[in-house]
Amino acid sequence: MVMLTTELVPRHDEGGITTLTLNAPNTINALSEAMMAALGSQLDRIVTDDAVRVVVIRGAGAHFCAGHNLKEMAARRSDADGGLGYFRALFQTCSEVMLRITQLPQPVIAEVSGIATAAGCQLVAACDLAVASNDARFATSGVNIGLFCSTPLVALSRTVARKHAMEMLLTGGFIDAQQAVGMGLVNRAVPGDELADATRQLAVDIASKTPAAIKVGKRLFYEQATLSMEEAYAMAGEVMACNMMADDTTAGIDAFINKRPMPEWRGK
Repeated sequence: MVMLTTELVPRHDEGGITTLTLNAPNTINALSEAMMAALGSQLDRIVTDDAVRVVVIRGAGAHFCAGHNLKEMAARRSDADGGLGYFRALFQTCSEVMLRITQLPQPVIAEVSGIATAAGCQLVAACDLAVASNDARFATSGVNIGLFCSTPLVALSRTVARKHAMEMLLTGGFIDAQQAVGMGLVNRAVPGDELADATRQLAVDIASKTPAAIKVGKRLFYEQATLSMEEAYAMAGEVMACNMMADDTTAGIDAFINKRPMPEWRGK
């Protein structure tokens, strides 16, 4: 996908799939204040857009995202409080953007090429799914410059096993795409020239399902994770019972029983 715009997070819609591109390749698509504001605004618009079935987040140029803009952050050291108030607001904003991804009713896929470091790695972990090119690399590298990746660890530790997360956080070292797949940070790795097609195929597969079921399923996936097993089963049973009342579910089960093609989903 060739970028022909100066917009920070341009949006492309096709077949129920919305692609958002972090478009600042000169800073390796760093999550500057402006970038986070632009991404947050796009996500806010998508929340209420019933035409969107799946969201893909990618980076312009050779890389996905290098994390926060350190030059922008360092410039605030001259603030009266040394930048503390600014840094608190910055990381709060970042956390809110990551939460928007989790709370979005539509599944979100990270399409990762090149590097995804620090908050860029956090962004990958925050997405519901991820597809990477074979040459992609991932790191929570803040510790190397004296800044522990504290907010990235929230998404990372909820995506990969604790010891894998701790090693990444404590060493700041890179892992490659195959390691990321093995750890569960990425669903699959493919040759670079197949990345866009592989990501779109996954998105098309998801978009072919009824959005009513996808929406309740995504919400349940995250909400039940913090509950006891008994509480989780109780919540899941209630969600599934209500899901059975949906028009799409009635039509889908009827088609399956009577060996007819699946209906065109109405989203209800």
